[in-house]
Amino acid sequence: MFRLFLALNFLLLNLFACKGGYDSCKLKITHSQAIKNNSIQIPILKNKKLVYSKYLPNAKVIKHDPFLSLYLIEDRKKFKYPFKINNHLSLGVASVDKNRAIEGRIKKRQIGLNSFATFSEKVYTPSLLLNSCCALEGIVTPQGIIEKDYIERFLKSKRSTYGDIGIRVRDKNKAVVIHRVNPFIEDNPFLIGDVIVSIDGKKVYNSADLMKKILFSSIGTKHSVKLKRKSKYLNFKVKTKKRYGGGHISDTFLEQKGIYFSPNLSILKIANEFEGYGLIVGDRLMQVNGKKVRNIADIREHISDFKYFASLLFERDSFQFFVNIEGKLKSSKD
Repeated sequence: MFRLFLALNFLLLNLFACKGGYDSCKLKITHSQAIKNNSIQIPILKNKKLVYSKYLPNAKVIKHDPFLSLYLIEDRKKFKYPFKINNHLSLGVASVDKNRAIEGRIKKRQIGLNSFATFSEKVYTPSLLLNSCCALEGIVTPQGIIEKDYIERFLKSKRSTYGDIGIRVRDKNKAVVIHRVNPFIEDNPFLIGDVIVSIDGKKVYNSADLMKKILFSSIGTKHSVKLKRKSKYLNFKVKTKKRYGGGHISDTFLEQKGIYFSPNLSILKIANEFEGYGLIVGDRLMQVNGKKVRNIADIREHISDFKYFASLLFERDSFQFFVNIEGKLKSSKD
């Protein structure tokens, strides 16, 4: 009898979620087991779940996004009232788990795969970012918030690939400024310090929108980019390449060459063509172009500081050795 009461109560809360507010969202999370054992498994269709996990789920995986650690899995329990992604303007949002709902707002938006969104209030992880109707606005992870646009694209796309034009950007003095350039993309026309003015004829207002446009564009798509370099305005035509790093994958630009790193800068994965270089999984990177590196950001900062090849110092069992990797770097004098 008590279970029947709970079931009827939950049904009413699901049907009138907006009236029930975040209390109904907490109940929905509990009944759907969307948060269980510090993992996120959100029913998004009657027979599918959206999973955020750094580990392979014990279920039939339909597809996987390694950049965002997202999985789409088969849901045999088939929860009757799945979560929907909010496609309308929200008057308010909250970080919600089984026990609490913390109302606030997205303070800083997600800038591509390198900087997840942040919340205005202290949040607990894992949790769901929901509006008062329990519609999904994002996933709250220890690394930050994965916004709904990225979640929706993952669910709709056949493949988990992203576009790249060889730049990493940030907002500075109300402008979108290039602060890192991929030296391994051939004929990369961009330089550190360039200000992106427009892309495909549309003015660029912030890094979040620009990176989303680039990442979501199909491989091979051509773009016209207008930028300001010092006092000159320049126009370039670029083609979207495949993105290799970012999010939960290391993003040092060396991923394009087939080398992937752990947070402590040990090689996690390496392409077969590096057998001739003598590199193996576990080798730890110590220096890039003569500069000591301590984290992924350090590698990205110093990797473009060369003309013909990048000089990498590795360590293996207290033995250190150099590896030189060719690249295509446009001179700042051009």
